[in-house]
Amino acid sequence: MRADVPVGHPDFGRLFPCVCRQAELERQRLARLRALSNLDAFSHMTFETFALEGHGLSDEQRANLQHALETARAFAEECVRGVPSRPWLVLRGGYGSGKTHLAAAIANYCVEKGQPVLFVTVPDLLDHLRATFAPTSPVRYDQRFEEVRTAPVLILDDLGTEAPTPWAQEKLFQILNYRYYSRLPTVITTNHDLEELPLRVRSRLADPDLSVIVPILAPDFRQAGVSSEYSDLSSLHLHAHQTFETFDLREKELPREEAENLRRAVELARAYAQNPQGWLVFTGTYGCGKTHLAAAIANYRVRLGHPVLFVVVPDLLDHLRAAFSPQSPVPFDKRFDEVRRAPLLILDDLGTQSATPWAKEKLYQIFDYRYNARLPTVITAAVPIKDLDPRLATRIQDETRCIHFAIIAPAYQGKVRKRRQDGRDRRGTA
Repeated sequence: MRADVPVGHPDFGRLFPCVCRQAELERQRLARLRALSNLDAFSHMTFETFALEGHGLSDEQRANLQHALETARAFAEECVRGVPSRPWLVLRGGYGSGKTHLAAAIANYCVEKGQPVLFVTVPDLLDHLRATFAPTSPVRYDQRFEEVRTAPVLILDDLGTEAPTPWAQEKLFQILNYRYYSRLPTVITTNHDLEELPLRVRSRLADPDLSVIVPILAPDFRQAGVSSEYSDLSSLHLHAHQTFETFDLREKELPREEAENLRRAVELARAYAQNPQGWLVFTGTYGCGKTHLAAAIANYRVRLGHPVLFVVVPDLLDHLRAAFSPQSPVPFDKRFDEVRRAPLLILDDLGTQSATPWAKEKLYQIFDYRYNARLPTVITAAVPIKDLDPRLATRIQDETRCIHFAIIAPAYQGKVRKRRQDGRDRRGTA
């Protein structure tokens, strides 16, 4: 039927469904939304099943996760009652941190209360839109696109994992832009920093009048109890014997100044292991004990149930390069994200890596992210800080974020130890 409006009216000549058909058309639209959402696969993800314990979390991470849960629950309740005061919720965190569970819990809560919702991962959404161009598609493209951008509640999971083609970016912006100006309830999860998203999308997500952004600090819960070293990148198993208890202070071997210096290094490492804050950097010659102290910190934290990533810098870069291979079980972006977001990262032998532009860039990206995010980091280096890439050196030399301790003791197999052994041998044969 056509509306009875004068010529020149925006609705003049447009066809509208009869009132008797509107209820049926709405029922069909909601059925299509449910089919797209495929929430059956996420039916177990509710607020009640969201785990706050059992992941070896620190007090800060547990409080952060509690805040994320409460924020998501409050958002879902507001969606059911009407439009939330700030209608966008952005959940940002690493892989396995729980953000998809919270997004699905919002969707399940809305469905339970009778509120229509569309829950879809971003790559799947784009596939659904492309599929409508097929001649056999039961739904036209414009119909499907309209259903998505006008969904009463839209939940987009894994923003940033889609192929960054111009078409995909354009469609996503059109959807988000429409919902931005219409202030429609929208939930977005992403493992990317906002700075990594396209500028047009970022400007919508970062609007404080529209969005509530909740960073989730918890590590990947799927790693809990699987590996005490937190990651297959970690070589901590090779240093299992290097603890504070097995560290040799060499008090009878070293001159007083060097022995006192080594004792202060151990005290500093013990204090850091008990409460990792900021960065701790040990420098010194090969064999002076800096790797042992770094491993002792890692082993101490692991015994307390905290995840640690301990890796030699050249090995780290090899792992990152290998992730580009089509046969790699872990894609590069996930591997890189795993490193830079590690709850405690220990980088051994900085400065021994090949100084290619690519290696410098990757290390700088890791350093810069952890520096700005204030993530606990331990670094050992046998080269002077001034000889490192200036971009890395400036981070390490910031005394407000980093403690730099130079170990002046010589290598364990140094001449002093050898002379003492020779002396004992001579006394034994006398």
